[in-house]
Amino acid sequence: MRLSTWNVNSVKQRLPRLLPWLDERRPDVVCLQETKLADGAFDALLSGPLAERGYEVAAHGEAQWNGVAILSRVGLDDVVAGLPGGPGFPHQEARAVAATCGGVRVVSVYVPNGREPDSDHYRYKLDWLATLRDIVAAGDPATTVVLGDVNIAPTDDDVFDPAAYAGHTHVTAPERAALAELQGVGLHDVVRDRWPDARVFTYWDYRAGMFHKDLGMRIDLVLAGDAVADRVKAAWVDRQARKGKGPSDHAPVIVDLDEAPDGDIGPVVPPPSAPAAPRGTAKLPQSRN
Repeated sequence: MRLSTWNVNSVKQRLPRLLPWLDERRPDVVCLQETKLADGAFDALLSGPLAERGYEVAAHGEAQWNGVAILSRVGLDDVVAGLPGGPGFPHQEARAVAATCGGVRVVSVYVPNGREPDSDHYRYKLDWLATLRDIVAAGDPATTVVLGDVNIAPTDDDVFDPAAYAGHTHVTAPERAALAELQGVGLHDVVRDRWPDARVFTYWDYRAGMFHKDLGMRIDLVLAGDAVADRVKAAWVDRQARKGKGPSDHAPVIVDLDEAPDGDIGPVVPPPSAPAAPRGTAKLPQSRN
């Protein structure tokens, strides 16, 4: 079974990229984030093309913002939209949807950004993660996989330069602790486990040529319970999907269970467009004067 996650940053804008990608990579389960469509609009846009490709759909969206979905060719049972009992800002947002696909409990998540450290949105992010942790722990973590944009780089190795992110969200100690507590219920970061020393990013800002310079961060994760992690044969970032015309600012992450039809091709295929910049020489676009 091939699992994947992709923050498409507007499924409507990304449709010319999404459908060919489904045909090329043929994932069995796809978790999407930032669909930015209400459920009726998602269905009107995609129900036909996805049905032609054999996918059932569980979408949980809202107009313009947020939005998550699960596409599955291996069953779609016990669908739960949102985080029951979870926090809102001020109301619950469309940031999670769960379903059982091929015997695996799949949770597609778009974790709140946090905006600024110690802001109300930052505290909301931490509360949201705590709720997600409790929900996963209350189920069967061993057969669960949480996939999506968690808006946290787990360690300094997951950003191009830790100094560039000083004072920003995504790298603060409380965020990383909240992510570690989620993993602590029995979830494995399968990409990092497979590539412990590799330079692996999933997101590159559109501005300032960040992708071509390979100045990115790894914030799109696949966190798998023991029974799922034991089946992993390949785990990689489909960097090719970030290239070309009209890409998302995120690349898909692909995890193959039981067999690896494309082989264990690694997280950086094709290779970066430029060598890694020495630390201390590049800044985030929003930090530039």
